[in-house]
Amino acid sequence: MATTLEEPVVQTPPGDDAAQPTQKPSAAPEKQLALGLLSGIAFGFLLQKGGVAKYHVLEGQLLLADFTVVKIMLSAVVVGMIGIHIMHRMGLVELHLKPTRYASNVIGGLVFGTGFALSAYCPGTGAAALGQGNFDAIAMMVGMVGGSYLFAELSGWISRRIDPIGDRGKITLHDWLPYNRTVVVFGSAALLVLVLVTLELLVVR
Repeated sequence: MATTLEEPVVQTPPGDDAAQPTQKPSAAPEKQLALGLLSGIAFGFLLQKGGVAKYHVLEGQLLLADFTVVKIMLSAVVVGMIGIHIMHRMGLVELHLKPTRYASNVIGGLVFGTGFALSAYCPGTGAAALGQGNFDAIAMMVGMVGGSYLFAELSGWISRRIDPIGDRGKITLHDWLPYNRTVVVFGSAALLVLVLVTLELLVVR
């Protein structure tokens, strides 16, 4: 009758790191980091050249007197919408959709809008403004870092109490309309271009 011998189990002290398998943190590829750096520089350059890093331009948008910010944002949405759709069809990128959560989206929009109205800067324009020497953006940057820390501390509570309210999952406009994705993308882009043209023709400078 064959018998099997069990190997003794050696228990290591909790603080003995030598017996624990070490896992090196995965680092992003160098090309990806370089691409992110170049994209960030280009983004900041275009923000500054577009004028949306200037306090009076942002304030004018909030007062509905200067629509430069809306024009830049809508132009970026049109280009990004068409470009990402084409790259997705070619298999070059994957779509990672954020879920639609009514309570979280509304509360987050109100908090962001309040900070924008009080400081006349958002994170991107604030960083560009600081880079061009507008030191009043420092207060906004400090508030942004503090708000990010507070959100991280409350993220568990938010995910349990706020996120489930009005959670509709990962839905898109394509899911609501009886058309294929290409028609929805280019149709939406055409509507946004029409809005841009209307703003350009009707808004008095």
